[in-house]
Amino acid sequence: MEKKVEQGKTKATRRPRSDALRNRQRLVDAARVIFATGGPDASLEAVARRADVGIGTLYRHFPTRDVLFETVYRSEVDDVVALAERLSRTDEPMAALAAWLRANVDLVATKKGMLAALALAADGRAQLYADSLARLSTAADLLMERARDDGLIRSDIEAEELLRSLVGTCHMTPDGRTWRADVMRLMDVFLDGLRVRAA
Repeated sequence: MEKKVEQGKTKATRRPRSDALRNRQRLVDAARVIFATGGPDASLEAVARRADVGIGTLYRHFPTRDVLFETVYRSEVDDVVALAERLSRTDEPMAALAAWLRANVDLVATKKGMLAALALAADGRAQLYADSLARLSTAADLLMERARDDGLIRSDIEAEELLRSLVGTCHMTPDGRTWRADVMRLMDVFLDGLRVRAA
């Protein structure tokens, strides 16, 4: 247990209990799954049930819907950025880029599901999205640079343009059972257009 001195007094600062930390992570993991599916069943109560905790426990960790949204969204961005670093070391450049784009489709799906299920407006989060776009653009550029160095893709498309194409495709594709497959088919066409053709 840590101690800190405040105005001449010694106070004990409790570290979060391990079971509380586990519950918080279970709630984040459950929310990612529930909100990615969307639909009327994607509620806070459904998140608590999937995490196997009470709704009161959910609100103790996430006092507002916005806090839950931001926590889950930042967690997904962290994972997608880490995935780019992993793929850059293990996979062939074009396969790595395609796999990373698939992970980004899941990120957009979760965001769309949360905005709908939590009745949140998309505006008012400009800074969160700007920060995320900067991090994701850096991650995309890491993978695109490998493909450029190998002479596999054109050099006149920037990472941010790739991401804007992906997000635009995600939001313009009608929701439905085949939503992800439809988006990835169109992104495969986009990736094919990026390829450098032999003379």
